[in-house]
Amino acid sequence: MDRRQGLSVRLKLTLSYAGFLVVAGALLLAAVWTFLLRGRSDSFHLPARSDFLRVFDTSNFGPVVFVPAGILVLAFLLVFGLVGGWILAGRILAPLLRITDATRRVADGPLFHRIRLPGRRDEFRELADSFDMMLAQLESHVAEQQRFAANASHELRTPLAVTQTLLDVARNDPDHDICELVERLRALNTRAIDLTEALLLLSRANQRSFAREQVDLSLIAEEATETLLPLAEKHGVTVETSGEVSVTVGSQALLLQLTTNLLHNAIGHNLPDQGMVWVNTSVRPRTVVLTVENTGEKLTSQLVSTLTEPFQRGTERLHTGHAGVGLGLAIVKSIAQAHDGTLTLTPRPAGGLRVTVQLPAASAGTRAGDDQP
Repeated sequence: MDRRQGLSVRLKLTLSYAGFLVVAGALLLAAVWTFLLRGRSDSFHLPARSDFLRVFDTSNFGPVVFVPAGILVLAFLLVFGLVGGWILAGRILAPLLRITDATRRVADGPLFHRIRLPGRRDEFRELADSFDMMLAQLESHVAEQQRFAANASHELRTPLAVTQTLLDVARNDPDHDICELVERLRALNTRAIDLTEALLLLSRANQRSFAREQVDLSLIAEEATETLLPLAEKHGVTVETSGEVSVTVGSQALLLQLTTNLLHNAIGHNLPDQGMVWVNTSVRPRTVVLTVENTGEKLTSQLVSTLTEPFQRGTERLHTGHAGVGLGLAIVKSIAQAHDGTLTLTPRPAGGLRVTVQLPAASAGTRAGDDQP
């Protein structure tokens, strides 16, 4: 929006300093004239009306000498206030000009520029540090979005390219088995649908566009266990669920998706025989905790640190019943962050993975159904 050009902050501060100095000087001169040059006794008392009238008496010798001197003093104070105020305002506003310059550089170029304002901590230093922190988070977020967009494009392109290849082969070979072609196309289409739904769910979690209500994580864990119990039995994995009532505030659907993803990941990355999965919920002073552990191959800390990145699948699945789309733990991380929680992945010494989700506990004054602003 176009706005009319106004006075700069530096000029406003300069005029304020000069005006204050002139007013203070005028009051001081008035006090000197009233109390010291009035020709009365030396005892202290409030000036009478006649004292103020004598100030403007031209026959009095005092005004003839004092008024020109007072004018010169006020003129000197005005010039001194303007010059000194301009210099002082410039020194005070120098950090703000540096912040403004950094803002323009970031707006016209890359996000790696930082202010790094030196000196002791004050209001400008707080502003500069907050701006640097915002730039760091923004740069990280943009880089993550660019990397995610590139990975998503690659993942979506793969089934489409394979589908195109199958259709070309079928068109060039009329005797090709149609049933086999349809089945392979169906599998590719299912994978593309799963990937698209996962991307939509991830976007919804990142935007925090969901209604909040009180949710018991222990009931969520039991529901997810019952849902995936046939898959666990199919692969010979035993699931044990335990814990206590753990109430938080959030979206029941998203928290169910979080728990289901963790449990599905624990079943899919497990031992080929007699695997175990432990699901536990607990309550801490200000948080509720959901823990999912599973047996499996030994993992390094370096590998575990990459598992929450989109389309990072870690080790190969030992069970090929569901290939996944590489967004399971990425969705879990986004859902946890959308609920102001944390996600921690730790390799188990005996093999496998321990995943811990901490969420804020529901307070007594929390109202169910509050929407996220």
